[in-house]
Amino acid sequence: MVNKFKDTYKRIGSNVKEYRTKVNLTQSQLAEKCGKMDRSKISDIENAKEDFMFSTLLEIAEGLGVDVEKLTKKVKKAKPANE
Repeated sequence: MVNKFKDTYKRIGSNVKEYRTKVNLTQSQLAEKCGKMDRSKISDIENAKEDFMFSTLLEIAEGLGVDVEKLTKKVKKAKPANE
């Protein structure tokens, strides 16, 4: 994986995991919904251990029932209450 994109892959992986858990799917169940994908591929994506093609991200978004934009968005950190 190219280091300059590591943060992007981490963000996408985190978003995939967040939406997967929101819809109560295991990694295996999501992989099955994505067709010819296995659980380890989902795990590698969630943990930013593997490069992947955009078509893979589209398949995951479809399996989760979300727009692909939701998987690529930056997570806004909540500001402390005293700010």
